[in-house]
Amino acid sequence: MKVYIINGPMGVGKTVTGKLIAERYPGTAFIDGDWCMDIHPFVGDHETKAMAVDNILHMIGNYQKCSKCKRVVLVWLMDDRSVLESIMDGLNALQMEVKYTTLFCDRETLIRRWTNDHDCEWRTDRWLEVSLASLPYFAAMKDAVDTSELSVDQIADMIMGE
Repeated sequence: MKVYIINGPMGVGKTVTGKLIAERYPGTAFIDGDWCMDIHPFVGDHETKAMAVDNILHMIGNYQKCSKCKRVVLVWLMDDRSVLESIMDGLNALQMEVKYTTLFCDRETLIRRWTNDHDCEWRTDRWLEVSLASLPYFAAMKDAVDTSELSVDQIADMIMGE
């Protein structure tokens, strides 16, 4: 089984891309890492991130046992290197094939995408500033792809190798 990991800043298009991939490819499980640490009010500390990693790996392990599941798409903002390493170590222990991609875009594109997303509760001015400040970090990551001029279909095709 193959796991496609899509990383990047808030608002770049991870979720919409992951959902499109899941819709296009039957037998694809979609995991949003935020679901795995959905505590109210939000707490993003070491303890909750470790719990989320454990939840994600447990879910992927269960999908691996399911004959209907052919691949998993995991979307999550992983700006803590140790979180990504823990996910990768766990996937290696599960003997999963992994395709990892970090998405980023330019400032203007992120602002446009952000303001067009009316469904996400995180789309506040405060979180936009946090996301904009994180762009250089994600742009510098290995396997980072600038999606500024790409449609969601093009991003999904690129991730899936088409």
